[in-house]
Amino acid sequence: MLEKWDTAFKPTVIKEAKHLTPSTELCQLLTAAENLPEDDHTDGDSDMASLLLLLHLLPPTAGRKRIKISPSDAVGKMLHCHKSCCSISEHLLGREAKQPYILAVGRNKNRIDAFYIVVDKRLIPCQATSSLGAFDELFKSHYVFNLSYDETLVPLFTFVQTTVYNIDITTTDQSPRVREFWAKVLHVV
Repeated sequence: MLEKWDTAFKPTVIKEAKHLTPSTELCQLLTAAENLPEDDHTDGDSDMASLLLLLHLLPPTAGRKRIKISPSDAVGKMLHCHKSCCSISEHLLGREAKQPYILAVGRNKNRIDAFYIVVDKRLIPCQATSSLGAFDELFKSHYVFNLSYDETLVPLFTFVQTTVYNIDITTTDQSPRVREFWAKVLHVV
């Protein structure tokens, strides 16, 4: 993933995201993903912005509970930014996440000092120093611990699994939206 993202996937994600209905959040993510200078409203770095754009392109599914969730709300199931001056233990006690997620610790979203994968309210320090590397470790933690994906993030993780990592391509059930985007990416690559 770390080798392919910038050249094979990120440009396609940005290109396709430009066709989505514009919103303030989407415009900020596009600006951050393209590394264009903007005011202080940029949410994070270019790689994380492109991953969040992918989440908008492959929006969360309703899941078994049939509660619709927006891509913006689903971000919290994948990533949480935590100020380094605040207690991490209080954060862990206050979260009810059942699936692993990234905890980015820093002064603000643009200045992250460390990444962790949170599994069962336990911190696993990431070896990676970038958001893309942290996402790579998050994805791999699902396999290491034999965990299922959060039901709202299934389209995103299924795409990453089948397209980026080429894992179980023929046996994984993909939604029509994931198959459509998969075809677009493979056409470009």
